[in-house]
Amino acid sequence: MFSKACEYGLRAMLSIAVKSSQGLRTNLKEIAEDIESPEAFTAKILQQLSRNQLINSVKGPHGGFEIAKKDLQKIRLIDIVRTIDGDKVFTGCGLGLKECNAAKPCPLHHKFVEIRGNLKTLLQNTTLNELSKDINNGLSFLHR
Repeated sequence: MFSKACEYGLRAMLSIAVKSSQGLRTNLKEIAEDIESPEAFTAKILQQLSRNQLINSVKGPHGGFEIAKKDLQKIRLIDIVRTIDGDKVFTGCGLGLKECNAAKPCPLHHKFVEIRGNLKTLLQNTTLNELSKDINNGLSFLHR
């Protein structure tokens, strides 16, 4: 449903959120290892997230990536998805057809409309803080 970049972006944001909630910064290598993503690909994703002001990038020997505590409670999963994938997941065809709408639906169209709506609601109502707390409390995990 999400692009690979978006999946890694969501995981990277969660990885950074977990460290940030502990008052720590994390670097590219740690994030890439934590989310099991190639470093170069992770760097491009982090650059995009930083340009869109979802994460802070701090240069220097004690630098790294962080999310301000106040932002942890504000950032919703939909912000990350829109930054990386745009609105395609909410508007595109479930089968990937170029033309698909209520007037000319694909075989999946009417069922997929409801799923897209539910997904959008989930992403709008879920904060980074909420999920990072589950990881910090051992209730969910980012990797094996």
